[in-house]
Amino acid sequence: MRFAPSFPARRLTTFAAALVAGLAFSATTLAAERTVQTAFGEVKIDGTPSRVVTLGENALDATASLGLKPVGALASRGGTDIPAYLKDKTGTIALVGTVREPNLEAILAQQPDVILAATGLTKEMYEKLSLIAPTVVPVGDSFAPWQDTLRSYAQALNKTEEADKRIAEVDARITELAKRMPADTTVSVVRWNPQGPQIMSSHLFVGALLKSLGLKPNALAETIKDRPHSDILSLENLNKADGDWMFLATLNPEGKKALEDASKQPAFKRLKAAQADQVVSVDGQIWSSSSGYLAAQRILDDVEKTLAK
Repeated sequence: MRFAPSFPARRLTTFAAALVAGLAFSATTLAAERTVQTAFGEVKIDGTPSRVVTLGENALDATASLGLKPVGALASRGGTDIPAYLKDKTGTIALVGTVREPNLEAILAQQPDVILAATGLTKEMYEKLSLIAPTVVPVGDSFAPWQDTLRSYAQALNKTEEADKRIAEVDARITELAKRMPADTTVSVVRWNPQGPQIMSSHLFVGALLKSLGLKPNALAETIKDRPHSDILSLENLNKADGDWMFLATLNPEGKKALEDASKQPAFKRLKAAQADQVVSVDGQIWSSSSGYLAAQRILDDVEKTLAK
């Protein structure tokens, strides 16, 4: 005796195909579930986030370098928009506050899948952000290797392979460029604020890049190990920031104006770097505030143009 199937053959085939596709999608989603180690413990994230809010230049650099456009970001340090060097990668992004004060309502309005925050975020703010979306704060501080920070963000974004490729690209470029650097050359990186100059620690992102090229750090910069920069230096003490080459970074028009005025002073003109015409103005958003793959490439561009044989 034969029984007619309860589903026509064509419908049964279609149902089976849909079931297989659904199982495959579930398997992919489950496979993508991962645990990210953060400054505030483990954070579980499913799938590949598509709506990302970044709270800090480093997080924005990382997201852009991994091929994603965030839906929200902070205005840069000393600025009113995201860093200019990232705009060609991200286009216009909704601003959700400043480095000093993220706006929780603006962040919530973007309905993020994940929030990538900078090191140094307070636990109180972290707990509030975590009510909106999984929030990733990398382990460490501003002295942590940029590669570790990028990998942490990449894991949250399900982009670990891409991050490894970006890091390898920078390593390869450093290896090639180091062969073309002048021997026995001391460099200093100075952020010029409206209040005056501060020499940046050589243990930060930029200093580590310069040392990896075989360039020697300024003696004062090398002693600064527990904070990003020195106190404001008077013009009389500016010689402490001297070097064979000086890279002078400004964050805004007020800083540029202060630098222009100071460069006319006798104390500035007595600097070894100034007398040798080896003082270079650079973008402060990159050289004294950001870190990451895109920032590294821009810094290496500046160094190659200035120092490479």
